[in-house]
Amino acid sequence: MIGLFLGKTDFPKKILNKLKKRKIKYFIIDLTKKNLFKKDKDSHFISIGRFGQILNLINKKKCRKVIFAGKIDKPKISKLRLDIKGIYYMPRIIKAAKLGDAAILKELIKILDENKIKVIKSNFYNPELTLSKGNYTKSKPSKSNLMAIKIGIDTFKKINSYNHVQGLIVRNKKIISRETVKGTKKMIQSIKKDKNNPGILIKFPKKKQDLRADLPTIGLDTLKDCKKVGINGIVLKAKQNIFLDKEKSIKFANKNKIFISII
Repeated sequence: MIGLFLGKTDFPKKILNKLKKRKIKYFIIDLTKKNLFKKDKDSHFISIGRFGQILNLINKKKCRKVIFAGKIDKPKISKLRLDIKGIYYMPRIIKAAKLGDAAILKELIKILDENKIKVIKSNFYNPELTLSKGNYTKSKPSKSNLMAIKIGIDTFKKINSYNHVQGLIVRNKKIISRETVKGTKKMIQSIKKDKNNPGILIKFPKKKQDLRADLPTIGLDTLKDCKKVGINGIVLKAKQNIFLDKEKSIKFANKNKIFISII
């Protein structure tokens, strides 16, 4: 039995498909705002403030391992309905919330660990969604692209470890956009197309990020958004990413001369 803490994006659907295919028993703790998994027969729509209810459910299912997958929005602390365990743990969550989304996830993982519940990697059942080093398209990074990649990596190294930034767009040797809590799509849509200066998108985990949760994710929609604004390259960190619709994405990238490099 595996417990699934699920948020938005298509990644959770891939996990569910694999579990069903392998006939592995699971239950869902739905952390989306709109109860996206309500159609699943063993889905539980529980506020993150009800730790007692969550822990009781996990123990009732005799579950000792859980997965976090999908985008989990930062909760509005003032609107959370708390149970007794929630009241006990909430000061830690509030403190973590001031540091950013990554800190909240880290604190949740610590709390589960204290209750002898192990959090395993989100891609545990879907290793095929994580890519190794290499260039996956016909197009390859040019010398100027390699310079832009270095600029992006150097920028990531300087970012606060609890910052939410997982994505950067580099154009003409400058960082022209950084990912915010609104996500990668909004970051890409925020820039204007420049035919003379195509940019590159770099998606890396946050500094000191717990790789058991919230891995940088891209897919076909990301490629389509990149094409619209003139981004001609995507760079990901090896074994630290989730790549959805891989075959369709690579086909689209080849057709539109966009390189995909894993470093």
